[in-house]
Amino acid sequence: MTSSEPGMTRTVSCQCGAVRLELSGKPIVAATCYCHSCQKAGRGFEALPGALEVVGPDGGTPYVLMRKDRLQWLSGSDQLEEHRIKSDSPTRRFVARCCNAPIALEFTKGHWLSVYSARIPEAERPPAEMRTIVKDRPAGVELSDDIPNYSAPTGKFMWRLLKAWAAMGFRAPPLEATKGYGR
Repeated sequence: MTSSEPGMTRTVSCQCGAVRLELSGKPIVAATCYCHSCQKAGRGFEALPGALEVVGPDGGTPYVLMRKDRLQWLSGSDQLEEHRIKSDSPTRRFVARCCNAPIALEFTKGHWLSVYSARIPEAERPPAEMRTIVKDRPAGVELSDDIPNYSAPTGKFMWRLLKAWAAMGFRAPPLEATKGYGR
């Protein structure tokens, strides 16, 4: 089964395997983000003891965006620690406390979860389809044209989010594993 088939499942896990999340179906999109927030958060996560690289040498952070209704926590959700760049930010990132592995980013008002691509086994990881917010990439970084490079989220990107939301009945369910966190 290829990663683009609707019945595909992938298991996301932290480095030590204590935190596991199942993703079902086709992703909304696989993209690499270059925004300042992703770079700042990623560099902070990389500084944690035992953490692996989060931000690529070009300043990009690869994600796979999944509908929240296609996620199931298999284990370790109690090991997740929430990180926000600003206390009132609607964006929160989750790191597994057990091994300091960043797991995902959530826009709390959204209907999707952005899973750090590195948490998906390489054989199951969909390749990036686009780069977004490339205007924020580090000075001097030149990007290839192997996939589209967008300065900001595009109509194509937003259309995919809208289609996924419509397929969910215009709902934005909470992440079951993180309901106890303040919103």
